[in-house]
Amino acid sequence: MNILGIIPARGGSKRTPRKNIKMIAGKPLIAHTIEAGLKSKLVNRVVVSTEDAEIAQIALSFGAEVVKRPHELAVDTAKTAPVVRHVVEQLELQGYVPDIVVLLQPTCPARDEKIIDAALTQLLNSDKDSILGAIKIGKSMPKWKKGFDGKNIALYDYHFRPRTQEPHLMEDLYAETGAFYAIRIDAFKKTGDFLGEDVDIFEMKPSVDIDTPEDFARAEQLLLEKAGTKA
Repeated sequence: MNILGIIPARGGSKRTPRKNIKMIAGKPLIAHTIEAGLKSKLVNRVVVSTEDAEIAQIALSFGAEVVKRPHELAVDTAKTAPVVRHVVEQLELQGYVPDIVVLLQPTCPARDEKIIDAALTQLLNSDKDSILGAIKIGKSMPKWKKGFDGKNIALYDYHFRPRTQEPHLMEDLYAETGAFYAIRIDAFKKTGDFLGEDVDIFEMKPSVDIDTPEDFARAEQLLLEKAGTKA
């Protein structure tokens, strides 16, 4: 089975400049994700999508392949799904068609190969078309959000209010970690996105998705703690 790992790594970042190659726990940020993909027993190809020459060079030095990203997919407003589609289309032109596509964000360095393989195994052993990493954040009570127009919007049926003494009536709530997403190729081509129409959840421990300098400090501490545990 061809399982393709795609790592999107744009050169520009306004809040944390050059974050994808910023040093963390002794190596560039992106290297942690490349190594996780290469160590995976199920992922058999790891490709970095970037428009940046320095990121490309570092990616190659750590063993990943590189697909050059076009300018229109490297701007601040570019979404991730078209980037994934671009990589798949470029590889198909070379005669390679994956069975499963795995999106691995470089900003989640604590996600290792064991998590990747466990999630992929869960997907392969199911009839779901895709899977994402998430953490359980509790049980459902009526949830609300404030809309852009100032109106308060109920995310659940606010007339249905289970009591805490009725936990069997309360649904589990999960939050995406951003650590990984995987989708079968048929579902990917149908939806054009990295999630399909029947998504499974792989429950993870809380981690860090790096977006700010403060996130870097927390992620580095987590990585160093993991390294210390293995030592």
